[in-house]
Amino acid sequence: QVQLVESGGGLVQAGGSLRLSCAASGSRFSTLMMGWYRQAPGKDRELVALISKGGSTHYADSVKGRFTISRDNAKNTVDLQMNSLQSKDTGVYYCKATRLGGTSWGQGTQFTVSQ
Repeated sequence: QVQLVESGGGLVQAGGSLRLSCAASGSRFSTLMMGWYRQAPGKDRELVALISKGGSTHYADSVKGRFTISRDNAKNTVDLQMNSLQSKDTGVYYCKATRLGGTSWGQGTQFTVSQ
C-alpha cells in the first residue's frame, strides 16, 4: 500500500502561481505512475496531469501550457507547478499512485483562486 500526503494548498489570486507537492511512502516510488486530479465544488473528480515512471507527461487540455507535473525519484515526491491560475482551477487536488497491485489516493489539498 502506498501512502500519499499532499501539501501546498491555500488561497491565491487569479493570475498567480502555486506549487503542490505529494510525498509518497510504502512502495518503490520509481515504479509508480503518478497523477494529480482535482474536484471542483459540485463536480466530479477529473484528471489534471500524469507522469509515468519514465517521466512522460500528459495533461488535461484545460491546464496545458499552465501546469507542469514533475517527479523526484530520490525524494519520492511529485509536484504540480501551476501558473496563470484561474477561478476554474479552484478545488481539492488529489495525488494518485498507480501500480500493478492497484491505486492509492492522498487525502487531498484544497486551494482557492480569488478574483
